[in-house]
This record gives sequence, C-alpha cells and structure tokens, in this order.
Amino acid sequence: MYVILVYDVAQERTSRALQTCRRYLHWIQNSVFEGELSEAQLKALQKELTQILDTGYDSVIIFHFRQEKWVERTVIGREKGNTGNIL
Repeated sequence: MYVILVYDVAQERTSRALQTCRRYLHWIQNSVFEGELSEAQLKALQKELTQILDTGYDSVIIFHFRQEKWVERTVIGREKGNTGNIL
C-alpha cells in the first residue's frame, strides 16, 4: 500500500520520530514522509512510533492508499526530498 505520514511531535522527540520514519519511508519534507509499505511494515512502524510518542501531546496522521497511482501530487516551490529514481 502507498502511505503518506505526517507528524507533529515535541522537539525532544523529533529526532527519534524522524529516524524511525526514515527507516520505513522516504522523507519528502519536514515531518512528512511517503512510500510503499506492506501491511506488516505499517503495523511495525505504528508500534515503534507509539513507543516514542506522548499520545496526549504528539500527533501522527497516516494516509494509506491501495496504490500510488491513485495519489496525485503537485509541488509548488523547491521539492525537499526527491522520491524519483534512486540509483
């Protein structure tokens, strides 16, 4: 499945959240990630993030789609993280 993840976490947890998300997804912008994940990978990511976050303060939103072809993306300005062809 294709996943877009955004988070808003306290500064003291930002580094750990970033590192965790980058192990699973492409970092495309501050606190925004995207990529293909299996159901098992998504569950593992959610479990790891739950252990890092203060759920009374922090927030993570995960949008998931059956396939990337159903997502249309428009970028205005400089694209921070390129998810194009990786050599």
